[in-house]
Amino acid sequence: MKLLLPLAATLTLGASAQSLWYDKPAARWEEALPIGNGSLGAMIHGGIAKEHIQFNEQTLWTGDEIQMGNYQPFGDLFFDFSETGEPTAYRRELSLDDAVHRVTYTSGGTTFTREAFSSHPAQLMVFRFTADKPGALRGKLRLTDMHGAPIRADGRSITATGKLDNGLEYQSTVLVLHEGGSVKPDGQALAIDAADQLTVLLSADTSFSNSPARKWRGPHPAKDIESRLKAAAATTYEKLKAEHLADHRALYHRVKIDLGPARDEVPTSSRILEYRKSPTADPGLEAMLFQYGRYLMIGSSRPGGLPANLQGIWNKDMKPAWYSGYTTNINIEMNYWLAEPTNLAECHEPYFDWLRNLATVRKKNAQPAIATDKGWIAYSTNNPMGGNSTWGIHRPGSAWMTQHLWTRYEFSGDKDFLKNRAYPALKELVEYWESYLVEGPGGKLITPTGWSPEHGPVKGKDGKIRLVEGDRTPQPGASYDQQIVWDLFTNYIDAATELGIDAAYRDHVIGLRDRLLGPQIGKWGQIQEWMQDVDDPKDKHRHVSHLFAVHPGRQINPVATPELAKAAKVSLNARGDGGTGWSRAWKINFWARLADGDHAHRILHGLLTPQSGGNGGVYPNLFGAHPPFQIDGNFGATAGITEMLLQSHVRENGVHLIDLLPALPATWKNGSVTGLRARGGFEVDLAWRDGKLAKAVLRAPQGGKARVRANGKIETLTLAPGGTHTIP
Repeated sequence: MKLLLPLAATLTLGASAQSLWYDKPAARWEEALPIGNGSLGAMIHGGIAKEHIQFNEQTLWTGDEIQMGNYQPFGDLFFDFSETGEPTAYRRELSLDDAVHRVTYTSGGTTFTREAFSSHPAQLMVFRFTADKPGALRGKLRLTDMHGAPIRADGRSITATGKLDNGLEYQSTVLVLHEGGSVKPDGQALAIDAADQLTVLLSADTSFSNSPARKWRGPHPAKDIESRLKAAAATTYEKLKAEHLADHRALYHRVKIDLGPARDEVPTSSRILEYRKSPTADPGLEAMLFQYGRYLMIGSSRPGGLPANLQGIWNKDMKPAWYSGYTTNINIEMNYWLAEPTNLAECHEPYFDWLRNLATVRKKNAQPAIATDKGWIAYSTNNPMGGNSTWGIHRPGSAWMTQHLWTRYEFSGDKDFLKNRAYPALKELVEYWESYLVEGPGGKLITPTGWSPEHGPVKGKDGKIRLVEGDRTPQPGASYDQQIVWDLFTNYIDAATELGIDAAYRDHVIGLRDRLLGPQIGKWGQIQEWMQDVDDPKDKHRHVSHLFAVHPGRQINPVATPELAKAAKVSLNARGDGGTGWSRAWKINFWARLADGDHAHRILHGLLTPQSGGNGGVYPNLFGAHPPFQIDGNFGATAGITEMLLQSHVRENGVHLIDLLPALPATWKNGSVTGLRARGGFEVDLAWRDGKLAKAVLRAPQGGKARVRANGKIETLTLAPGGTHTIP
């Protein structure tokens, strides 16, 4: 008789310690380790003679409602230490479980320890320096400002206060608390002598207000910064840390995962190199990448703040690649694919707020090229205030972004949210597209100015059609546009049905959807990217936009549309498994939706290898590479691993199909995951042995109905509020 362990027990069998660790300091930014509280983040290098902490605050932006601007680095903290002796036993690590960065080493017979975290409850960063001998801490603390603000040291603090050209006021202040020894101003720095322990508090903020009605401005941040520092200074380090741990773990601990053996004894940088040679030897690294995405989401997106941008909140450059903004033809949407299914619904909130603000600004019609009579559209890249790059009009972007509102309802069942937030947003965009579509060949409805990011077919002087990078020549009926409009119409139809309203208009939209030009299969068996059959089977472009219907859409799946699913595989195989970080991440999701776990894992392996040249991978700190760093590679990979383990996007007659282990790769022979969420309001735990589901537990806090597919069999499940169902 084989005894099945409880799911919690299975997580101890091969579960990783979930810590990134290294045996030497970071030599560059892409080796430093991130901490963040949703708005205030830092990259910590872990130096010995000199510690470098580069920090950001998510609202420090140039630009306005018209001009794009750039997300800005805030400043740096430098600790210049005067320890003597050759350091030994060096270790720096980032515990994902604690959201605490630690450095330990021995120098001159003294063991030094540092801890750092960015506290959401306290709204500041905390750095703790200790030694195992009294009076061993001595050196200098310096604060820099990236915009030339005046810096003054006074007593135990250093402050930088400035203003950007757009009128945004900002301030950063460091406060040092010490036990033993002394802390005194030394020019613009603080001199530390013979201290036993140091607690350094850093608060940074701006006058940004997340409200177009207030013209994006609030009061100077000085009072809030002073209040935060005063409260933290009156609190013990132990209490600050305990409050931070409780806050972080309340989110992070909702999901636990075990994919198999983990090589935690190997430094992460070496571990990545070894994994490249043997993708089956360290599934624990893949589990850590999954949890790293959740860690970064918790650290860069909290209620009341801005959504995670192209780099989350971590950026060192004055002019970062693509502004470190919000790009709507995949990146901002990909950032939030993981939020609902990995049990981080709260982290989704900033996205919804930003989307509402963007729609508000766009509907002012301040820019003629994107003015509309109904609904709204936007350019491809945007800032927090609705300003944009004007590089390219991304007409279906608003529809894609609004998909997330429907997704929130599918996972939560929140009728108030559906009625007051999602439904009005969906309906106004449906009305826009109804007015914009035209009749094409065969009486089909098509978009007249389609685009397939970020290239297009161009006819040369020789009469041959070639695909040109960046081309934005309007292409009527482009598959990308058609599939997004189908998705929008479908979400609206389902929303109206759920609310029991607007039946006549809902039926009208059903008719419109039925007339849309759908996915077409081309001459070499592929899903056509354009209305004309001009796809090049040698095209390796990073975007695979014409497969939106597979993921994150729901128009194509292997059961309901097997021929289209087969053609989607042809397109994916032609595109190849390479690409930028986020491109590979999207392909993991595609192959998972197409029920090919081994292929999805092959791409995951390609993503989780050292970055080289211009072709994706990860940096030593596991940041996803475009290159340069783009956080959507991390977020998209976490979403992809989730799709391999659990899917719930198929919906029939208002009931979701919860598919357990739909794309489990052979390399994850034994494992478990707890706390994932499925559409319909379910929470799911899974355990598998020898590649087969061994046990599943489904919980419905609000009650619910679903069809559940497990080990090839489907059963219908109805649970009362708080109900639980166990398989087998």
